[in-house]
Amino acid sequence: MGGRGPSVRESRRPLRRRRRQACAALVLCGALALTACNGDGDAGAGAAGTGPDAGPAASSAPATSAAPVGGATPSTSSTTSAKKPAPTASASGKPKPPAPAPTCDHKMPISPDEIAVYRYTPEGGFHSLIVKHGNWGCAVPGGATPFETVGVETFIPIAEDAKITAVTPIVAGSASKPITLHELTDWLIAHPNKGLVFRYHLGGKGAIDTLDQEEYTL
Repeated sequence: MGGRGPSVRESRRPLRRRRRQACAALVLCGALALTACNGDGDAGAGAAGTGPDAGPAASSAPATSAAPVGGATPSTSSTTSAKKPAPTASASGKPKPPAPAPTCDHKMPISPDEIAVYRYTPEGGFHSLIVKHGNWGCAVPGGATPFETVGVETFIPIAEDAKITAVTPIVAGSASKPITLHELTDWLIAHPNKGLVFRYHLGGKGAIDTLDQEEYTL
């Protein structure tokens, strides 16, 4: 009995060990192959610049700016609005007409040698004309230029031998004609407050020595 060989169960144990060792080797080989494949993939990614180590290389590249070299260019709308001239037209779109120039000056000085004669009076023992001083106003469209009086009525003595000329309505026609003081005073008594305009001159005694009626304008 002591010389009996190993039993069948004992003979199978080495075979099972070999199978286990073979399976373990296959598993180890597969793990090594997988590790190698993963290593190749990381290496390829690093070479392509997409791995974690590719950050510095990517950051070293110059940044691309949207703005052109030399500063930003202003937009077309802002440039146009800056160069647009100030409007000179009115709200209706038509050019504004210039202000009309004055046709005459209402502040003309009082005429020094023209008067409007209203009446006659012999008070004080000498002949006097009741007059107002003034100046010529603005021309009336379709009419004559008025003589605009200022101030109050005043008396101016007139000499007996004063040289006097008159036109219509004192005499007929527009041509100047000489008249006497008597003819003048008679007409003034019959037609008071007409305000006919005369140019006059004072003599050495302070009385009118020349009296010429202006063109009839009233």
